Amino acid sequence: MIRVGLADDQRLFTAGLAMVIDSQPDMTVVWEAADGSAAIERQRADPVDLLLMDVRMPGTDGLTATRSLVDAGERCRIVVLTTFDVDEYIVEGIEAGAAGFLLKNTPPEELLEALRTVHRGDSVISASSTGRLLRHVRPLLGGRSGPFTPADRATRRALESLTPREREILALMARGLTNTEIRDLLVLSMPTVKTHVGNVLHKTGSRDRVQAVLFAFRAGVVDRDELLRDH
Repeated sequence: MIRVGLADDQRLFTAGLAMVIDSQPDMTVVWEAADGSAAIERQRADPVDLLLMDVRMPGTDGLTATRSLVDAGERCRIVVLTTFDVDEYIVEGIEAGAAGFLLKNTPPEELLEALRTVHRGDSVISASSTGRLLRHVRPLLGGRSGPFTPADRATRRALESLTPREREILALMARGLTNTEIRDLLVLSMPTVKTHVGNVLHKTGSRDRVQAVLFAFRAGVVDRDELLRDH
């Protein structure tokens, strides 16, 4: 059973969200919190597997609470769930350690599948937010349209440590392909795909697929203009 916590000051919204989650046979809402500080306290007292965190809350906001929980080593996976598709929220949420970023108008069936995906150890981000995230980091890379040659030594070493197959897998991950799609495209077994993905995350120092996408974008593994068009 997947234990879920909800942190949001809109009680009507959390009531509806709790009903949707509790209707599933494999997950249940354990507790609700009205602000970031309360969420931190509840997680420490009664840990959950997944925590849906709103951004704008009175007192401690969701991004600050996310950063505090991640820095403290709490094992719950955090999904930032907000009404606002804002560049700063997306980037700060990912940097804070969130495993996903979804809008509150995400259809219930997509939200539930996203929660299961995050619980399996992967990451999720809404399609519109992915494009905004990539457009946000693009100016930081010099604004060139061609491949970027990493000047950073750590990035270069990480890139060179990848095998040709792992670099291919990374490029497909950056284009948004799931493990199943990668398996079908490359005609590999699922265990093999998972092994390659795990190696890519480890070698690039990426916490999850979102960070791996940023690494690929930064290191020039994929063409940035084409990647932006894809999203």
